[in-house]
Amino acid sequence: MTRQDPLAGKDKSMAKSEIAVKLQQEVITAMKAREKARLGVLRMLQAAVKQVEVDQRREMEDEDVLKIFTSYARKVKDQISSYGDAGRDKLKNAAEAELKIVAEFLPVEMTDEELATIIAAAVAETGAAGPQDMGKVMKAVLAQTAGRADGGRVSALVKKSLVG
Repeated sequence: MTRQDPLAGKDKSMAKSEIAVKLQQEVITAMKAREKARLGVLRMLQAAVKQVEVDQRREMEDEDVLKIFTSYARKVKDQISSYGDAGRDKLKNAAEAELKIVAEFLPVEMTDEELATIIAAAVAETGAAGPQDMGKVMKAVLAQTAGRADGGRVSALVKKSLVG
């Protein structure tokens, strides 16, 4: 009697997300090229995705993986500013290199002009009259920008649009 692979015919990657599959391929490439620093960052990203998969007991979709990567990038940006304030240039440079690797997996940031167009449409759609309607506008704008614009930047532009 032959023994069958219990995972035969199933996707053996860590998630059904295309981004996670790309991450797995990049890990393999980094291993073959013996790029220790890059491999470390890629494995940290893999671990972050796997941790959320285990916690939520489900496979991640592209949107979920992007949220994880965006959160990770935000933490690294905070590290960069902290290291810069403390005068720790070596750690700051390492964190900047880490951010460049993470950025490869994130969508391109929206320009201020693109955001302004989306904000103007959201203001018209929600009928916002002033700063008191900022929540309605933010909800509409963030639904459209989904990971392609920083929430703080969006908030500042919405406030500017509603006030003046």
